[in-house]
Amino acid sequence: MFTGLSAFPLTPLRDGVVDETAFAGLIENLSSAKVDSIGVLGSTGSYAYLNREERRLATRLAVSVAGEVPVIVGIGSVATRDVLLLADDAQAAGACALLLPPVSYQKLGADEVFEFYETLAHHVSVPLVVYDNPGTTHFEFTDELHGRIAALPNVASIKIPGMNLDPAQASARVARLRASIPAHVSIGISGDAFAVTGLNAGCELWYSVLGGLFPRTALALIEATEGAHSGRAVELSAGLEPLWAMFREYGSVRVIAAAAEIMGQAAANCLPLPLKGLDRQSKERLVQMLKALELA
Repeated sequence: MFTGLSAFPLTPLRDGVVDETAFAGLIENLSSAKVDSIGVLGSTGSYAYLNREERRLATRLAVSVAGEVPVIVGIGSVATRDVLLLADDAQAAGACALLLPPVSYQKLGADEVFEFYETLAHHVSVPLVVYDNPGTTHFEFTDELHGRIAALPNVASIKIPGMNLDPAQASARVARLRASIPAHVSIGISGDAFAVTGLNAGCELWYSVLGGLFPRTALALIEATEGAHSGRAVELSAGLEPLWAMFREYGSVRVIAAAAEIMGQAAANCLPLPLKGLDRQSKERLVQMLKALELA
């Protein structure tokens, strides 16, 4: 479960409520592609905009449709009390692991974050993934803090942000983190444009936005990083630069939502308000790009 491709799909809405048919279709696509795990209710899954019942519904649906593919469920929320309830809901629905970000309103300190993970680690009975994403949580982990948290029971993986580094620097970065955490805790890369850099640097898996809609493309990138083919993987990722550029310009969730709409896998305006999708001109640009990249 904590190697290969962990694909993160949208939680598409229709008329402001979870579109169960569209969501099931996205999960079926991932299951048929044989991804290594499915990560629901991450940032791409709009967890922060959904209430407890909507998240419980999405979890139950994902687990029921995923078949043998393990489902990792995001349980992020501001209050520890609410996170504990979300953890209970996800486990009761059959989640195989839980994705936990240190979401906050007031700025958190390192000891507060450690105690937060300590509380959850002793509460749950399935593996925990530490969600290190300062772009959304506004908290920056140190390697020392990662080491303290990774030594807790049930912590199984760390989802680190993308590394805009050259190959040598990226390898050194992963090696420093690896030296701080137990051997059984995997390191997974996010930030799709830097996924190949992270995988070539020693990350064991890719927590992927792209993989949530285009799993076969993401799997091909991972396969290209194996053995002596790392250069080929760099070329394949570079070929997707037009898509990465749109991710940077608009945010990956808006682009992936628009792509799902274009491909008939989600309704128009499938993001939760106040998020808005791409405008007409940008969506047309995406249509042409998907054709050129042979994704649509």
